[in-house]
Amino acid sequence: MRVLFLGTPDFAVEALKSIIKAGHDVVGVVTQPDRKRNRGEVSYSPVKACAIENGIDVYQYESIRKEGVEDIKRISPDVMVTCAFGQIISEEILDIPKHGVLNIHASLLPKYRGSSPIQWCLVNGEIKTGVTIMRTALAVDSGDILLTKEIDILPEENAGELFERLAVLGGQAIVQALETVESGNAVFTPQDGSKATHFPMIKKEDGILDFSMSAKAIFDKMRGFTPWPSVYTYLDGKLFKILKCRVCADEAIKDCMTALKCGEVYATRSSAYVKTGDGALELICVQLEGKKVMDITSFLAGGKLKSGTVLGQ
Repeated sequence: MRVLFLGTPDFAVEALKSIIKAGHDVVGVVTQPDRKRNRGEVSYSPVKACAIENGIDVYQYESIRKEGVEDIKRISPDVMVTCAFGQIISEEILDIPKHGVLNIHASLLPKYRGSSPIQWCLVNGEIKTGVTIMRTALAVDSGDILLTKEIDILPEENAGELFERLAVLGGQAIVQALETVESGNAVFTPQDGSKATHFPMIKKEDGILDFSMSAKAIFDKMRGFTPWPSVYTYLDGKLFKILKCRVCADEAIKDCMTALKCGEVYATRSSAYVKTGDGALELICVQLEGKKVMDITSFLAGGKLKSGTVLGQ
């Protein structure tokens, strides 16, 4: 089929590569405009880089609704595929391809609609997730579902690691979906709106820690917000990132911390624990503002974290 692909970040690259490998005619790629970074350097999206490597025409619009309609009509794709594109598509554009527009979404819809489903499913302690291929509709992530693929979330997996696995799964799913559409056997099922959950885009300030939360909730938040924006607190007035941690399972350690306040540290020569609203958190890898990433044993050797320290003050 003649496929017009719309996507921008790394997550979408695997899907584009899979469509190309499956032998479909990718007649163009639409991605976000190039942006200037530090020192005036211009960078372009990972999807654009992939398109250039494969000799595919690239189209970039500040607003596809205002600038892209005539191009898409001229290209006349059989189907459009969107994956983390980053712009809203108008009804006029949705009506152009004869097989419509398919979207790859990194959750098991209708749960986790929105722009950060991978992160939020980890923050909420989910044990399963997956990808959904749906027909794009005007309302965000509300379109009829063609297929889903489910995977188990690994016990200590973070968002960056899950991102990579779901990108591969999304590539497999969209190839299967295109085959189903091309064969004329596609069946789309409406979503149950009563089961829908919607989560917002993540902001840097979402990473601040509240140690009155349970150790499990903080652990899940760390997983969901790694590698960005990370979870953090303050140590002696400086930003203190907790890059890796685990729920303390040592009952003797937890007994030692019973009388401590939330956020207070109990430290040995090689380990550090933080009292939480329910249980305790063991610190594994940290970074103090202006310093390099360190394992907790090395950090403790510097004398900046001791028993009785209260994080966040």
